[in-house]
Amino acid sequence: MANTPQAKKRARQNERRFAVNKARRSRVRTFLRAVEEAIESGDKEAASTALRAAQPELMRGVTKGIFHKNTIARKMSRLSARVKALG
Repeated sequence: MANTPQAKKRARQNERRFAVNKARRSRVRTFLRAVEEAIESGDKEAASTALRAAQPELMRGVTKGIFHKNTIARKMSRLSARVKALG
């Protein structure tokens, strides 16, 4: 348990940051899910539209420190390859 005033403040800040980061992570996952569902349906147009909508959100997750840069680069690369492979 936090005893000093600074430690108590730190605990409050950590709680707030956790909530914000959780919401951002959830938002990114929602965009990823939309792309996945479009790929599963086999609709190339919908999949590419969903991917274009997801890319800025993914990069925002990187700049906000939620995800590592290489993780998102890998995810975007794999998703775009799968969209491109759709007939």
